[in-house]
Amino acid sequence: MGVFDRFKWSEPKATSNTSSTSDQDVEAISTAAFAKGADPSLPHTTPVRPHTDAVDDERVAFLDTFTPEEQKSVIRKIDRRLLITIGVIYLIKQIDVNNAASVKVLAVGKSTNILKQLSMTSDEYNWVQSIYYISYIIFELPSNLFLKKMTPRVFQTRICFLWGLVLACHAAVRNKEGLYAARFFLGLAEAGLFPSIMTQLCSWYRSDEMGKPIMWLFGIFNLAGVLGSLLVYGISYLDGKQGMSSWQWVFLIEGVATIAFAGLIFFIYPDYPQSPRSAKWLTPREQKFLEMRLTENAPRTHDAAFSWKEIKDTVKDIRMWSFMLAQVLMNIGGFGLSWFLPTITTSLGFAGLPRNQLLNIPPAAAGIIAIIIVAWILKRAWVPRALLTVTIVLCEVATFAIFLGTRHRGAIYTACVLGSMFSACLAIPFWSWRTSSLSGTTGTAFALGFQSGIGQLGGVIGPQIFRTKYAAGGYKVSYGVCTGALAGCFLANCLNWYLTRNLEWDVRRVRLQRIKAEREGRLFTEDEVKFFNEREHFTKSLKKQETGT
Repeated sequence: MGVFDRFKWSEPKATSNTSSTSDQDVEAISTAAFAKGADPSLPHTTPVRPHTDAVDDERVAFLDTFTPEEQKSVIRKIDRRLLITIGVIYLIKQIDVNNAASVKVLAVGKSTNILKQLSMTSDEYNWVQSIYYISYIIFELPSNLFLKKMTPRVFQTRICFLWGLVLACHAAVRNKEGLYAARFFLGLAEAGLFPSIMTQLCSWYRSDEMGKPIMWLFGIFNLAGVLGSLLVYGISYLDGKQGMSSWQWVFLIEGVATIAFAGLIFFIYPDYPQSPRSAKWLTPREQKFLEMRLTENAPRTHDAAFSWKEIKDTVKDIRMWSFMLAQVLMNIGGFGLSWFLPTITTSLGFAGLPRNQLLNIPPAAAGIIAIIIVAWILKRAWVPRALLTVTIVLCEVATFAIFLGTRHRGAIYTACVLGSMFSACLAIPFWSWRTSSLSGTTGTAFALGFQSGIGQLGGVIGPQIFRTKYAAGGYKVSYGVCTGALAGCFLANCLNWYLTRNLEWDVRRVRLQRIKAEREGRLFTEDEVKFFNEREHFTKSLKKQETGT
């Protein structure tokens, strides 16, 4: 098949009619749709329209039995069941991760401060976060490959219980070696959480819809910064109670709460669209619809638990390596700032102890607002996801230039807010864009687990950038490294844009057509994104047609 042939309409089959459709044709279409799980008695069953080779008549016939209102109703069911649950999981997880940076500045100057009690320097304490991410890198991929075998419900229950247990044990450490060991096992326990959630989302939402669930996930990420700061602020008043320091109370309370939440996860967490557990809140017709509306590369409920072929294909895909490079560089800048943020805001002198914790709320709140705005832009497909990504990265580079250019505390705090904001919203177009080029259950789990694991190198390197020897110069060396990493992230994403230019053009084209169809009161089913045989740009195809080649 020629390149242009993938653009033109396919010849209508026996059940299709491009102008008018007889009662017999409608009956035949309804019968075909019913064979796929639809209800032929529905009044809105419509004839199959002409389409490209990316879809088939039976699929179109079945999807055409759904109205946009029905689709919205089904998606709302998913949002309530899945997004709320993973949102709470990620909220608790992120609060637990952020607390390591927050407890560092609890009771500063007192004997109950964690640095004094464990006889640690600031540079030694930076390893608390780096060791956590080293463990993450080691176990992220192996953990994620067990997702299909264990089922998401058991997988997430296991993660929540173990990380809660390890976190509570942090309160019992008596020296820096004990804290390092606890952080290593915490990374091991939490490994696989983010890529497993992303993998599961790919089996429920289309790639062009991923802006909303990713917005929710990273909105929660920043909400954790607000709630975590308030929580640590409240717990700070327990300093010295029952012979325990405030930092010990933070780890103990959050750990016990996480263990309790793990029990709830076991009973309410969903698996896949066509899993037996999903039949309790979805009709068989809705279950079939959710999988049939997905693009051809999406993970399916009944995919094999493991496929070597998908892993080999993923490893050979240069896009995985280029997106991984972009993520590492993105995380070096983002994690460097997020780790050192409480120290920066405390050193500015705007508020004393323990109100210094409250200075971390505006940056997190700004991030939430930016995430909502970016997700709104993505939903309407106003600009390509790649263009939105590189634009945000450039804004983040400009923000770090403020850190490099001034030591005025007002400007520094403004840069903290802007840097946190751009770092937060960057994840929305980046991960939505990344999911488009994933394929299959094993391939998706492997790619996300491997990329996310290696991507955590940013979490290892970021904290080490802000060393005490750079303090005298206002940490300009540290900020310079972050700026350079983000500039590299910009270039890496430009490469990603080139590698996915055809696919991204196709995804946006179909997204805009789906939006138009919904305004007309129907689902768009005439065409679908081609993942395995990416189309050339339409202008190139048109040129080939005109020249007869």
